[in-house]
Amino acid sequence: MTDKPSSTGPGRVGQVKEITSLSNPVIKDIRALSMKKHRDETGSFLAEGLKLVIDAIDQGWNIRTLIYAKAQRGKPQVEKIAALTVARGGLVLEVSEKVLTAITRRDNPQAVIAVFEQKLTPLDAVAPKPDETWIALDRVRDPGNLGTIIRTADAAGASGVILIGDTVDPFSTETVRATMGSIFAMPLLRASEAEFLTWSKKTAPLVVGSHLKGSVDYRTIAYKGRPVVLLMGNEQAGLPDTLAQSCGKLARIPQTGRADSLNLAIATGVMLFEARRHLLSLEADAQ
Repeated sequence: MTDKPSSTGPGRVGQVKEITSLSNPVIKDIRALSMKKHRDETGSFLAEGLKLVIDAIDQGWNIRTLIYAKAQRGKPQVEKIAALTVARGGLVLEVSEKVLTAITRRDNPQAVIAVFEQKLTPLDAVAPKPDETWIALDRVRDPGNLGTIIRTADAAGASGVILIGDTVDPFSTETVRATMGSIFAMPLLRASEAEFLTWSKKTAPLVVGSHLKGSVDYRTIAYKGRPVVLLMGNEQAGLPDTLAQSCGKLARIPQTGRADSLNLAIATGVMLFEARRHLLSLEADAQ
């Protein structure tokens, strides 16, 4: 590893580390973020792509470590982000294509990646408001599903995503990729099943569970201006009885084709946009 004076951009302070070796301890530490154990120990995660990094900065996130390909040197956006990272106490690394490929484990890696600190909101700090819609997910297993749901929640204007029980890590590389930057905009909360049940009883939102045996068509639910929590079950098992029994409504999505179920992310999106439509129409009627 060599140190290169950071004189490539106006206002840049400190130094940029130039790294070409895979055996560098900093690179080894970053590569280890592919493992959940290391992400948990360091409280950090990796995001790939200039757009995602810019999205994070726009949402007020600070970069712990910025990594970019040597070919990006001198590009205005990269220089601006590098200067901001250094000014806020972060590390900036200029690396070879070989190092980027090793970090991302992809043959055609993004030219800009960054390490961020994980953020989780405590469940007991949240008191849902009447115009809010929250998503609660029980033991979701697929990182692509979780990432897509976080992205959909952001698009629909949901207030946050509650992860119940042994849900897949929202900060895994696969999940972060699937969020397309919404990981930085959407509050995430973790809770055990017992904690969620206690919280929902205390805060009293309308909990609407998605269930194949639901007695209510999801399109006919009257939300009446209450805060709403859409409770979605595991991809294979659905909602356990303990959670299903806590719901104010058990809803189903009518299906007329041969398929007997929907992908979890699709089902969540269908119910979420319908719930948001109801709540927004109530707001419009009240004005």
